[in-house]
Amino acid sequence: MAGPADEHRLIAGAFTERVRGVAPGGWDRPAPCAGWVARDVVGHLVEWFPGFLRAGAGVELPKGPPVAQDPVAAWTVHSDGVQALLDDPATADKVLANPNIGEIPLDQAVAMFYTSDVFMHTWDLARATGQDERLDQERCAAMLEGMLPMDAVLRSSGHYGPRVAVPDDADPQTRLLAFIGRTP
Repeated sequence: MAGPADEHRLIAGAFTERVRGVAPGGWDRPAPCAGWVARDVVGHLVEWFPGFLRAGAGVELPKGPPVAQDPVAAWTVHSDGVQALLDDPATADKVLANPNIGEIPLDQAVAMFYTSDVFMHTWDLARATGQDERLDQERCAAMLEGMLPMDAVLRSSGHYGPRVAVPDDADPQTRLLAFIGRTP
């Protein structure tokens, strides 16, 4: 099984492909998240995670240009900073502390909260910009299996929309997207 650094490299790499693949004028196209455009998908990832790391582990990520100015450069600087953190051998000794989740090894916290968010938002950016929407089916199935027992908690967090009904025999990607409130 891949560790957090390799997992991030793979998932962020797929997201980076979508970021670089946005056609001119595509950053203002509507995204599946209500009220968002494609640029907001990148903005969400670049904006929430640095504060999470700073507050929980005292880690400062490099800051790129504003997403509104250059979403590609903003994402690249951010993603490269997260990768450097995960590739740093000293990260193995760091812990993230959060009042809601307790203490977790930093690399595991990145994988659990951030890399999984990048994975799911890859579909949002692809859908908004007319790119390849396929996600890894095994990862979709594993994420869904881990999220199902926490349905009520996740739903009450406000981070997920209402579950969308799909056929019982839908593929793992369709079931995961429907679980998080997307209409696949």
